[in-house]
Formats: sequence, structure tokens, C-alpha cells
Amino acid sequence: MVNNVATGRDEAAVASALIGIYAVLALGTVAALVVLSEETPARATQEAWGHAVIVAVFAVVLSLRWRAARRGSSSALRAVQIIAGVLLAVNLVEACLSFFPGWMRVEMVVIAAVMLAVTVLLARHVRRTP
Repeated sequence: MVNNVATGRDEAAVASALIGIYAVLALGTVAALVVLSEETPARATQEAWGHAVIVAVFAVVLSLRWRAARRGSSSALRAVQIIAGVLLAVNLVEACLSFFPGWMRVEMVVIAAVMLAVTVLLARHVRRTP
């Protein structure tokens, strides 16, 4: 028999790691754009900057909401689920748009995969929670 408390802790640890990976990707993208702006400005387009700044803002919001969810806030958990779902959808759509540089489209697909994992993990957790 699986211990639900331990499983919940394991899921929370995995979700924390995934959200941390997302934050690193988001902030790493901004750092990459700073470097590219100096080295090869054509690869640091205005669209890329707009996307990177929005993704970085969501990284902060998602981290703050996740911290509140870990403390037991059901509304924060719902917010994390919604944000993850929106990030999944938006990044997949934007990855299909040709005006983003190729390297950033790869980053968008990776972020979408991370958000898919967060969404599935939290959906499983919510279904098991009484």
C-alpha cells in the first residue's frame, strides 16, 4: 500500500524541482539575450525580448504561488495549475511562430514540456487528495 503522505511529499518535491527548472530557464533566457544583444543583435529580436521578459515575470509569480501552495493554500495551488496550463499552451503556440529565433523556439518547447509535467503532476495530486 502506498503512503499518501509520502507520495504527496514526493510529488511536491518533484513539482518544486520542475518549477525551479522553469525559473532557471526563464532567467537563463534573459541572460542569453543580454549576451546576444552585444555579440549578435540579430538573434536578440524585440519579439524575443518581449517573450523573455514575460516568461521571467511568470517565473517569479509561479514561484511565489507555489510557495503559498506548499504552505497549504488551495487557491495558490489552483493558481499554479492555471499558470502552468497557460504557459504550456502559450509556449507551444509561440514555438510555431517563425518570427522567434530558432534557439528560442527550442527553449519554448522545453518550457512547454516542463509545464506539461507540472500540470500532470498537480492534476494527479489533486485527484488523489480527499
